[in-house]
Amino acid sequence: MITITEAAARQLQALVAEKGEPTKGLRIFVEKGGCAGLQYGMTLDEVADGDSVSVRDGVKVIVDPESAEFITGSTLDYADDLAGSGFRLQNPKAARSCGCGTSFEPAAEGEAAAH
Repeated sequence: MITITEAAARQLQALVAEKGEPTKGLRIFVEKGGCAGLQYGMTLDEVADGDSVSVRDGVKVIVDPESAEFITGSTLDYADDLAGSGFRLQNPKAARSCGCGTSFEPAAEGEAAAH
């Protein structure tokens, strides 16, 4: 489903511990908006029926069925650099992304994403 890097797992462990919500995971979802047509959203949440769950080092990344269509095969990373700090999704199904990294245009059916 989603590959979780070591850096993302460490940051998510710290976030869940800080919030005191050990049963929650990072929910990643896709919604309309952003400068490229669709955008990613992230929040701490519980697993719901029908969700896909990826686990690494005891932390969960949760994706609803509708969003999974757009982000299955992606890698969740965490970076703290000049562009800012935060979770970043490397999505092979994105035909293009905007500069902020939170908005994307999905590749057409059967079309390989250009990187």
